[in-house]
Amino acid sequence: MNGMEWIGRMLVFMGLVLVLMGGLIWLLGRFPALGEFPGTLRIERPGFTCVVPILGSILLSLVLTLLLNIILRLLNR
Repeated sequence: MNGMEWIGRMLVFMGLVLVLMGGLIWLLGRFPALGEFPGTLRIERPGFTCVVPILGSILLSLVLTLLLNIILRLLNR
């Protein structure tokens, strides 16, 4: 396979991944309770708001780790 063909395939693949991730984020944005986990640090000052979702980040990391491990095990067969 020549280099340009490989680059083209990778660009298409990355584009599909971006579309899927964008759709997932768009759908998850419709559920306001997802940002309200216990363990979310919220600092609010006049003209400034900082939200640090510690528990949400840990849960997302665990789910993505499990999902990627399952995908990699299926691809290595």
